[in-house]
Amino acid sequence: MTRGVREVNKRTGHETAALPGLSFSIDLEKDGFPLLALRKIPTKLFIAEQIWFVSGARKPEIFLREFTHIWDDFTNPGDVVTVAYGYRWRRHFGRDQLGKLVELLAKDPSSRHGVIVTWDPSSDGLGGVSKSNVPCPYTFTINIIGGRLNMMNVVRSNDMILGFPHDVGGFALLQLMLAQKLGVKPGVYTHTIANAHIYDTHYAAAEELMARPTDSQKIALKLPKDSYDRAEAKDASLVTEINDVLSAQYNPA
Repeated sequence: MTRGVREVNKRTGHETAALPGLSFSIDLEKDGFPLLALRKIPTKLFIAEQIWFVSGARKPEIFLREFTHIWDDFTNPGDVVTVAYGYRWRRHFGRDQLGKLVELLAKDPSSRHGVIVTWDPSSDGLGGVSKSNVPCPYTFTINIIGGRLNMMNVVRSNDMILGFPHDVGGFALLQLMLAQKLGVKPGVYTHTIANAHIYDTHYAAAEELMARPTDSQKIALKLPKDSYDRAEAKDASLVTEINDVLSAQYNPA
């Protein structure tokens, strides 16, 4: 709010306070699970969404709509989200990127080839095919260093009031799932943003949040057994189990 450049976004018609090239890191093993403590965020929403991603589905009616309707505005007449992240990870490019990642790191934990891409350069962005949405978190890299699994998540555009805390929670959850699946400890989660912005409609809320105390307790998220496999199978009870663990420790301002 204090350093952001204020200008009107042509697509939305709203002014934003924006900064380029912001990066945030947290050690999940040492510092705990990253949940915004200045206000309450709907934890069940990002848990369900991330499980939907892992399953590789692209229709919200398959699992997701039982918990949230946040993707409904981005469906086509066939109720398909054409840029569904999980579908991009598992099917869109003719290759199961997420499955291959698990296989690769199980065989060679030292590999530096664990890159997952959500962005489709054949049609996303650059004034190409008109779409209601294109991926914001568009690529992430997983690597294991010192027996700990780390994630580097790159985001082209992040709404810092709504999108940022949601994305951090969701992808940190994915990191924990992958670490559990591969039998290693979780390491550092890094979230890098090309365009970090706050919309004018959220200026007052941002000022209020910045005035609140920042003290918060460490949140330890121990996942239920076989969380990655259960997510692949679209196990709805997994959402409740993970949410119950978080809710018991989550006491935002």
